[in-house]
Amino acid sequence: MFRSILPFILLIVIIVFPDIYISRLLKGAQVWCKFLHLVPSLSLIPLFILLITGTIDRYSAAIIIFGIILCLAIPKFLFMIFSIAGRLIGFGSAGNIIGYCIGGAFTFAALFGLSFGWKLVTVREVALSFEDLPEAFEGYKIVQISDWHLGTYDRSKETIEKEVQKANALNPDAIVFTGDIVNGDPEELEAFIPILSKLSAKDGVFSVMGNHDYCMYGSARGEAAIKASIGKIQDMERSMGWRLLLNENEVITRGNDSLAIVGVENDGTPPFPQNGDLVKAQEDLEEGTFKVLLSHDPTHWKRKVLPETDIQLTLSGHTHAMQFRLWGISPSRIGYNEWAGLYRSGERKLFVCTGSGGNVPFRFGAWPEIVCITLHRK
Repeated sequence: MFRSILPFILLIVIIVFPDIYISRLLKGAQVWCKFLHLVPSLSLIPLFILLITGTIDRYSAAIIIFGIILCLAIPKFLFMIFSIAGRLIGFGSAGNIIGYCIGGAFTFAALFGLSFGWKLVTVREVALSFEDLPEAFEGYKIVQISDWHLGTYDRSKETIEKEVQKANALNPDAIVFTGDIVNGDPEELEAFIPILSKLSAKDGVFSVMGNHDYCMYGSARGEAAIKASIGKIQDMERSMGWRLLLNENEVITRGNDSLAIVGVENDGTPPFPQNGDLVKAQEDLEEGTFKVLLSHDPTHWKRKVLPETDIQLTLSGHTHAMQFRLWGISPSRIGYNEWAGLYRSGERKLFVCTGSGGNVPFRFGAWPEIVCITLHRK
């Protein structure tokens, strides 16, 4: 419960406390100066009202609100922290100067992330070794892509084209997409079908559903409309030649050896959907088959995958590393124990891809990533 309300508490602290502190610093200043620093916070009030009442496009309002908080509210909070620290240790106005510098640097980083950071596609190479990997799959290459949120990339289709080209250039045996292809509406995907249809791998392209793909946050209202929207997304993925795994598996063979790509529907902690069925997803698999599980939400790994299965490798997404990472630190640590990169439990492994897109066009440090995973025998 506390974890779910913590972001809202932090948001209030970040916005309100700096304004109170700076107002005290400006005690003797002219009225216009006192009012000027309050403009960013005050502008959020009508924006939230317009957002709640539906007067303004929800997505546009969310981007504006996010931009104000990121570029103005957080830098003011950082200024307050360093200003107070300077006073407490007797540095006087030096704390204010440091606060100005740190706040200014953060504003620059925020503007960079909003302008360019969400388009800087990177490729991450990962080598994973397993004792029970079948010999014929030594060097098997899986390219993982996750969390496109294509409605955001509608303003930069060329970025998705670049990502598809980079994925294909890796000459993968399989490409896997681990969910959240849209923000909430199937229409977001339509314009990208010609681009995404070009994804190509020797054994095919496999995908699973993420929480956003259930259209919980889209324009569809009512059970029937939402169900129809989900069906459209699934049909479009299949029309691109992808193998959408809805609690299913696909066995890949090399001579007498085999490897199974297992895919479950989203299985997260509330309020996210829990539609995963690991038993059904592994139906008809022979005992001892080496399995690669696609499961959008990384919390699924410790909750169910480890205690209920013998699956050797799980690939997830979902966290985006909160689209911000600096020196290995990300706000994702607050909500997730497994939020980016490789995690182990004995010989079993989870890899969390921080994905490409997000609900808003911003990334800094947690750049859009394609992950190239090469499997090896120990």
